[in-house]
Amino acid sequence: MPEQTTTEPDLFVEQPVSASTRLPEPRVVSAGLRGPHTAGSAITIVTIVAVLAACYFAKLVFVVLLISVLLAFILAPIAELLERQRIPRSISSGIAVGLLMAAIFGASYYSYNKAQDLAHELPRYSGRIRATLENFIRQAEDLRKSTADVLPDTSTDSHTQKVVVEQQTNWSEYLTQSFGGVTDVLFALAFIPFLVYFMLSWQEHVRAATVMLFRLENRNTAYVTLGAISKMIRSFIVGNVLVGLFMSVLLLGAFAFVKVPYFYFIAFVSGFLSVIPYLGVILAMLPPLVVGLGHVHASGAIVIVVTVAVIHLFALNVLYPKMIGSRVRLNPLAVTVSLLIWGWLWGAMGLILAVPITAAMKIIFDHVDSLRGYGAWLGE
Repeated sequence: MPEQTTTEPDLFVEQPVSASTRLPEPRVVSAGLRGPHTAGSAITIVTIVAVLAACYFAKLVFVVLLISVLLAFILAPIAELLERQRIPRSISSGIAVGLLMAAIFGASYYSYNKAQDLAHELPRYSGRIRATLENFIRQAEDLRKSTADVLPDTSTDSHTQKVVVEQQTNWSEYLTQSFGGVTDVLFALAFIPFLVYFMLSWQEHVRAATVMLFRLENRNTAYVTLGAISKMIRSFIVGNVLVGLFMSVLLLGAFAFVKVPYFYFIAFVSGFLSVIPYLGVILAMLPPLVVGLGHVHASGAIVIVVTVAVIHLFALNVLYPKMIGSRVRLNPLAVTVSLLIWGWLWGAMGLILAVPITAAMKIIFDHVDSLRGYGAWLGE
């Protein structure tokens, strides 16, 4: 029989394919398309981490600079008013800073005298304070004894001997560290009057020089952005001062009604403490309750707590949106996150500066095309 042979198609020779059976051409996916986007995201993350690290480790420097900026905005109208009276800018700035230092010294002196008067009057109702504390201690001791009777402690053995080890405190090291920290803070605070003076006297130069740092096509945007930030900060400061004064006047009447000692002084302290976001309501309750301890009855303490809470909620929901919200324009989630971050970085000062810092960031994001998405996330 003749040998049957089968021919297999040659894989290396192109075979004809009909149009109906032609396979779709393979899609070429470039592996480099994701490269720039991934690299940009990585650079953004590294930049954010670096900025947060710098803010954390150099927090004293940044806090001093931002406090100086806020004080410069507060004193700018005074310097401008004096300048319109044909007083040179350098002299008008010095007068404004001098008025600020005099106001701080006067407030500190008045507060110190009132604190001394309060300390002298404490022995008058120290018996009430002692009786109240003894009552709480007695109730706690009765609760402990009743708990011990119901659940006797069987874990201790009569043959077990307790050994108490007391660690010796290195007081010299503790005092040295504390003194060093206080020295650093005082040294940094000493720069504030000079920074405020030069920010006022060199305001136009600094603004023009800052705009010149950008490219020619971006200078108009930079100028508009700086102007918007300036208006926001002024509105924020004026709004907080007005809200603080309004709450202080209302608390003045409430504290006078329950006969809080030095109500005319404590009301203003509580009013401006209440301006601090979220924690302000708790901080505002402490001064009248501490000063009124042993002097204000339980019903008066309840009146203080309720009054402070109601006034704080009214200011937060009615006054803040009208006086400050139109300039800040931050949503509650953004405000809460900013308070968490800046409070963690800078403590109490971070809570005070969190809102203007975040609002300034939003203004910058709104004026930069590539960052408008972040501004929309922060906005209302």
